[in-house]
Amino acid sequence: MFLNTGRYGNQPQPGTELSDEALIDEYLLTGDKDLIGILFERYTHLVYGICLRYINDHEQRKDAVMEIFESLFDKLAVHKVSCFRNWLYSVARNHCLMMIRKAAGAERMRQRVSDESDVYAWQPDLRVPEEECLVQEAVGQLPGEQKRCLSLLYLEDKSYRDISETTGYSLNQVKSYVQNGKRNLKIYIQSRYDYY
Repeated sequence: MFLNTGRYGNQPQPGTELSDEALIDEYLLTGDKDLIGILFERYTHLVYGICLRYINDHEQRKDAVMEIFESLFDKLAVHKVSCFRNWLYSVARNHCLMMIRKAAGAERMRQRVSDESDVYAWQPDLRVPEEECLVQEAVGQLPGEQKRCLSLLYLEDKSYRDISETTGYSLNQVKSYVQNGKRNLKIYIQSRYDYY
């Protein structure tokens, strides 16, 4: 999608002579995604270098670079960017930090459910990937409000107040959705072990 496929032959791709900000203005005016492709070619090395600092896995780094550039289509429509290079640096860094937080949050959620339900205590040889799959499956079964609140709490590490502001739920509603969600997770996980 992003890469120059040679359709312009030996001629330079239209727009390559424009500044970053002029490319963005033109993209916002026309919606031509090839203009973001020019920015991709200019800054792939920068974004990859940022990902290299935060992400150990090579394939995850490559995926992150593509996700960051694909996110530009939407982000540029809502953010006024005066210095693209600096802004892109922040976007890439935040994306990497969010990936780290989500990975840590998934582990925290698995651990909290494990601690609160004690369902794993009698199966000490259970492997972590199976536990994580079961937790993900259990979260998928929750009603929408409970799923949203638990995801924000554990995966995005938000406080109850942050969740309230993000979702529009009252603080008491957030507490209730989290409490009921954790109880439903415990019931679901225990029922799956009883089934097996």
